[in-house]
Amino acid sequence: MTVTFDLTLDCTDAQLLAAFWKTALGYVDEPPPPPFRTRGEWLAQFDLPESAGDGAWLCHPQRAGPRLAILKVPEPKTVKNRLHIDIRVPRDGDPAAQWARAERLAGAGGAILVEAEGHHVVLGDPEGNEFCVAAASA
Repeated sequence: MTVTFDLTLDCTDAQLLAAFWKTALGYVDEPPPPPFRTRGEWLAQFDLPESAGDGAWLCHPQRAGPRLAILKVPEPKTVKNRLHIDIRVPRDGDPAAQWARAERLAGAGGAILVEAEGHHVVLGDPEGNEFCVAAASA
């Protein structure tokens, strides 16, 4: 049986990370599940102390990739991620496309951590979650 999966990022500022990851992935805000009109209405059914601002839910515009939930947690990030996202950039005839994308994401609040020349770039998002930018496989 094939299953689907979502990815969840813990954070201290869900809206900051949502803006960054929308830029990084081209994702959009995921609408709340029917029949709810807002995320606040959807969250209210669970009787949780969180507010709609404590989380963000993103998806690919055509629902082609995994959804990304970004949730506020009380504790800060303290160690390296055990799982990270790899952003695959189409080369489109330009071998430097991945470095251009990495520079753009650094300008959007990320930080370049490691450059593996000719292969990939390791970055941190605005809260230090590591991810890689690499060329898409042919």
